[in-house]
Amino acid sequence: MPIEISRDVFRLAQVFTISRGSRTEAQVLTTCISEGNVSGRGECVPYARYGETLDSVTAEIEGLPDAFTRAELYDLLPAGAARNAVDCALWDLEAKQTGKRVWELAGLAAPGPEITAYTLSLDTPENMQVQAAVHAHRPLLKIKLGTPDDMPRLEAVRAGAPGARIIVDANEGWSAAVYADLAPHLVRLGVSLVEQPLPAGEDDALIGMKRPVPVCADESCHDRGSLARLKGKYDVVNIKLDKTGGLTEAFALRAAALAEGYEVMVGCMVGSSLAMAPATLVAQGAKVVDLDGPLLLAEDREDALVFDAAGVHPPTAKLWG
Repeated sequence: MPIEISRDVFRLAQVFTISRGSRTEAQVLTTCISEGNVSGRGECVPYARYGETLDSVTAEIEGLPDAFTRAELYDLLPAGAARNAVDCALWDLEAKQTGKRVWELAGLAAPGPEITAYTLSLDTPENMQVQAAVHAHRPLLKIKLGTPDDMPRLEAVRAGAPGARIIVDANEGWSAAVYADLAPHLVRLGVSLVEQPLPAGEDDALIGMKRPVPVCADESCHDRGSLARLKGKYDVVNIKLDKTGGLTEAFALRAAALAEGYEVMVGCMVGSSLAMAPATLVAQGAKVVDLDGPLLLAEDREDALVFDAAGVHPPTAKLWG
């Protein structure tokens, strides 16, 4: 069962900035697993925040044995980008071998389109207002924040897109004091969710704090093992396949989170349609869907996902699954 690994680069439509830095391209790893004349593909986005690089993730995948099952994969690799790419490739391979779609293999109903957020990059208030106005027709905007001076940015985006639903992602950039100060203004400006306001290692400060807007765990939630540490801090968990280590754990995390009373957001790193395709299955009926990676690119895969007024559509079999 050979695994081919390639490094692919997709240019971004414009510079993308969050509180940790800026980028002009998405660098991804694509895996292709073959049995006979059938192949399955998966994509991952190594993330420096979690100590991952293209080289380190490649080494993890290359260290796998010659043969293993999808169930055995979870004892071979930890949660993270490497396992995600391999897990999704194995799902795709099984779908092609059986002639069934992945949702059939998983025992799910046929998926439909889901409204996805569109992300506005961190910038000056003036530029963010311009961005918001350009995208004001979109039903859901996600604002990248995470500085001590975010209030003017919030005001500017709301002015630029007065009718849009807004969610905010601080990317661990606020202190407890900054979040407490901003919280009532989030309500006033109609923000419907705030994502990871505090650093993951400092989020105990959320215990006992008022949460007038639902708070979502992103960097604080990777897989089912994270859930025990979220109690009393968060209302929503953000499921990303590059954190869970694949679609298999993403399905399991979703079920466990819902059973424990959390709502679910399904997010992504900045990658191509191949990376988003498996996540569209986890996104069905989620409180928030944030699978806009391809919308931020200047180029994408062949047979790319369709985005329209109904949202992001499930993949064709030619793309994945």
